[in-house]
Amino acid sequence: MRALIPVSFAAALVTFAIALSYPVAPKQTSSAESSRTYLGFDLNIYPGDEALPVLRKTFSFVSYWLGPPPGEKRNSWQGKRALLQSHGFGFVVLFNGRESRNLHNSADAREKGTLDGQTAAKLAQQEGFAKGTVIFLDIEEGGRLPAPFHEYLQAWSDTLAMAGYRPGVYCSAILVDEGLGVHITTAQDIQSHITTPTLVYWVYNLACPPSPGCAFPSNPPSPTQNGFSAATVWQYAQSPRTEFSSGCPANFAPDGNCYAPGDTKYRWILDANVATTPDPSSSH
Repeated sequence: MRALIPVSFAAALVTFAIALSYPVAPKQTSSAESSRTYLGFDLNIYPGDEALPVLRKTFSFVSYWLGPPPGEKRNSWQGKRALLQSHGFGFVVLFNGRESRNLHNSADAREKGTLDGQTAAKLAQQEGFAKGTVIFLDIEEGGRLPAPFHEYLQAWSDTLAMAGYRPGVYCSAILVDEGLGVHITTAQDIQSHITTPTLVYWVYNLACPPSPGCAFPSNPPSPTQNGFSAATVWQYAQSPRTEFSSGCPANFAPDGNCYAPGDTKYRWILDANVATTPDPSSSH
């Protein structure tokens, strides 16, 4: 996915974070397992079947769109879940959220949130994702969100949970300076409004530090190092390189994009992520 460059100053910097949507039995892990982190990639267009063996050498999980990604009219990921799983990939399952400008009032926002929650659950079931799977709502806007959007997100989360799936959000964790000493991130704004305390957060923060830039270390940083402690997935690099990552090490390609290690033939343009689990949307 590509986070949009905000058009207003207050929306110029953005966020995201992670937690569970409803109680599940905790999985018993050792301290070594619980402290391990995993790399993942996301992009809007399916890279092709031939990409999977190469990408799997570096990445443990991949984004999976349930419907058309932002700016696209079709979804090239449809029907690819079983093949990706056969290569050993985990998932961050995504559904494209509405823009706040298209939510006209509270009633309209709740109606659209309910409809989108129902659609996301139906598509997840069609793609073979089990009940309990985390579905992340893709929020491309930054800074403080308007009141109708919070109504939309709450209705979407409630509807998804009622259908047996776990709601999550993809949003910004970059501080926005609102003046008079007030700073806000989208993740913080959502956290202060949502009545679903177990909402799962996948955040992005592209600035270096804390981001390592377009790098794929063998011991990736913890997602919480992005600045939003509730996050369990952190998108730390985007393609193409943005103004926020201008201070990152010179490890982006000359064209400003991020590519997988060893990809000298196909040049798949990627966004890079790290998580505390190899399968962040897992129902287990």
